[in-house]
Amino acid sequence: MSIFPTKILLATDGSEEAELGTTTAISLAKVSASELHVLHVGPGLPLYELPDYPARFEEVVGAQRQESQSILDEQVRRVEALGATAVAPHLEMDERPDSAIVALGEELGVGLVVMGSRGFGGLRRTLMGSVCNSVVHHAHCPVMVVRGERREGDYLPGRILLAVDGSPRSHLRSPERP
Repeated sequence: MSIFPTKILLATDGSEEAELGTTTAISLAKVSASELHVLHVGPGLPLYELPDYPARFEEVVGAQRQESQSILDEQVRRVEALGATAVAPHLEMDERPDSAIVALGEELGVGLVVMGSRGFGGLRRTLMGSVCNSVVHHAHCPVMVVRGERREGDYLPGRILLAVDGSPRSHLRSPERP
């Protein structure tokens, strides 16, 4: 038995802020010999009115899907360029990113979700919502939110905060102890 997850889900939007999450997930997958799944959640259906709706609706949706697939393909190339293998790329559309991440994590039975964070302040986070915050609260497995800047050659985070509530489920057990 290992304390390391056997499956890691990297949830990325392809942004610069997500880059540290990507490199961290790759490093964790490599050192723990875990499967690495890469997820990108594209935009939902257009919420604005197109001047010539419905004639252009399918065209806009198709362009959104193509752009989202391109972002996912680029992230998979990054994973492979850094020496890891993405077991399966996953593209979700037409769903809130936080819901899609939690649902796929449960469906795959992942042991860890890794995400980069933009680190918005309180007011901006309140107005825009926080995907990371929602995933942390709703995921059925540990979630690692990575923020900050990557130092050259260092892909694992320098500091990790481990918060426990004192309950029996929060105690780390070794393979020898039940």
